[in-house]
Amino acid sequence: MTPENLKAFITVAATGSFSAAAQQLHLTQPAVSKRVAALETALDRRLFDRIGRRVHLTEAGRVLLPRARQVMDAMDEARRLLDTLSGRVEGPLLLATSHHIGLWRLPPVLQAFAARHPAVELDLRFMDSEEACRAAEQGAVDLAVVTLPSPPSPLLTARQVWDDPLVLLTAPDHPLASGTVDAARLGQHPALLPPAGTFTRGLVDTAFARHGIRPPRVLETHYLESLRMMIRIGLGWGILPRSMAQGLHTLDWPGLGLRRALGWVAHRDRTRSNAASALIHMLEHASGDAQHDLGTPGAGNGPWGPADPPSRGDPGLSPGNGTDKR
Repeated sequence: MTPENLKAFITVAATGSFSAAAQQLHLTQPAVSKRVAALETALDRRLFDRIGRRVHLTEAGRVLLPRARQVMDAMDEARRLLDTLSGRVEGPLLLATSHHIGLWRLPPVLQAFAARHPAVELDLRFMDSEEACRAAEQGAVDLAVVTLPSPPSPLLTARQVWDDPLVLLTAPDHPLASGTVDAARLGQHPALLPPAGTFTRGLVDTAFARHGIRPPRVLETHYLESLRMMIRIGLGWGILPRSMAQGLHTLDWPGLGLRRALGWVAHRDRTRSNAASALIHMLEHASGDAQHDLGTPGAGNGPWGPADPPSRGDPGLSPGNGTDKR
């Protein structure tokens, strides 16, 4: 029962597919099949039933799975403890982040981190902030850089790095771009917003209720870059980070006061590797001012974030298209 075989078994169980597991493990499918077969031989038990293109855990597989995860978690914990004692900044670092933060905030930090710590094997996972926080709660990632939830889970340490003001935006030739804007005028045009249930949408909905804003129709998509494109072509008005406002018309709304806290989260009880500690140290200096605990007012604005994201095609417009995000 080698660690490699257990990891292959766990990954096949999680993905339901040998080919998907091979892709995730950066192995060939025959290599993954060989590792699972070796584990089955060692245990003298069939662990999967192969039915069509899918695989399903047998009763033995279901019994083994949680224990295999415990073994792998214990080995990872031991490795992190030993690495920490060595003082070396090296080895794997599993980092989760949203596409928006990965495009607009993290690149200078990761560039400097990679240059300073070339022995670190960075595994960057893009997912929405909500999913990344869940992964951190489960100890599945070393660190997540996200839109911070309010309040954060008691299982997480959450620290703000960047203050991210949000603004009302339209296309320059949109009807709302001229004249005084109030709740009644906004209510005559569609709103372009992140999906309900996201951290960002929760902030927006709370502000809308406070100011009596009731859009007649809401078009949703996960990607903020897609929302920006939709606003730019005049499909409606929306709320985006101020850093994305170039080329759009900003609507003046005194007292709206919308802002997100962007920062890192990690499990409180997970041993922090030297690599994770080194990245946290660099994140702490990514903003112009000192880092703040979640909820502490006065966090400094970050220096990162170009006026426009790196050139790439806009994702599709369908709600939920792609992986996020925020």
